Amino acid sequence: MWIKELFRDNNDINEKSVIGFLSFAVMVIFAVVDLATGYIGKDLVINEFIYNSFVLITLGSLGIAGAEKIFGSRS
Repeated sequence: MWIKELFRDNNDINEKSVIGFLSFAVMVIFAVVDLATGYIGKDLVINEFIYNSFVLITLGSLGIAGAEKIFGSRS
């Protein structure tokens, strides 16, 4: 039910925070899997630009959400 609420124009959900959290969760999952595969002695091969993309998405969306909280939304 909350997915319908996410796509409405008038809602209490901050979409930028949701995207930032999901991107951060993917980075944490990557780190855990990387540690697990390193423990077994295998390399986890992932392109650096994919991980960097998740870093930029996380920083951008949470940074924008934080700036809106500090300076207020103009809309």
